[in-house]
Amino acid sequence: MFIRSERLFLRPAWPEDRDEFLARIGHEGVVRNLARVPWPYTEQDARAFVEKPQDHRLPSLLVTLPGAGGARIIGGCGLSLLDGEINLGYWITPQEHDRGYATEAARTVLSLARALGHGRVVAHHYVDNAASGRVLEKVGFRRTGRVAERFSVGRGHASPSREHEVVFETPADCGGDDSMNRRRAA
Repeated sequence: MFIRSERLFLRPAWPEDRDEFLARIGHEGVVRNLARVPWPYTEQDARAFVEKPQDHRLPSLLVTLPGAGGARIIGGCGLSLLDGEINLGYWITPQEHDRGYATEAARTVLSLARALGHGRVVAHHYVDNAASGRVLEKVGFRRTGRVAERFSVGRGHASPSREHEVVFETPADCGGDDSMNRRRAA
């Protein structure tokens, strides 16, 4: 599965991406904000990721930035099952922060989730990572009111994590206020 957004190209990982992928995700500041990624992140971890088979209903995509000399990897974004629910996750390498890439990638994958027929998507961010919460709110997620301790493999312990959700009302493309029914948990 390949998706082009305004500035980005999202695609599956390939085995030849291993070294570049490892260089981009191999920062403690990235890994500590992801629930399932170990620290230190090793060559074996990168190999396992790039060789992992894709699930067409739960794609895991590299976020690349096209340019002269080819596209370079700047992050990852995808859908997964978490506690039985469709979950959106993303990361952007620190060198590319504050350029709107996380928002653009998350919005793109959220549109894909709707096209795949997912009616509800959740996302979580550690409370000490407020920037991630702002990204989620920009793309249409709303807080559910639930904050729970969520284990982070990279941190090696549980930390408070805030849950957000998007509920799709119709199969229309996401991104506009009238295309999503946003609800808050009571």
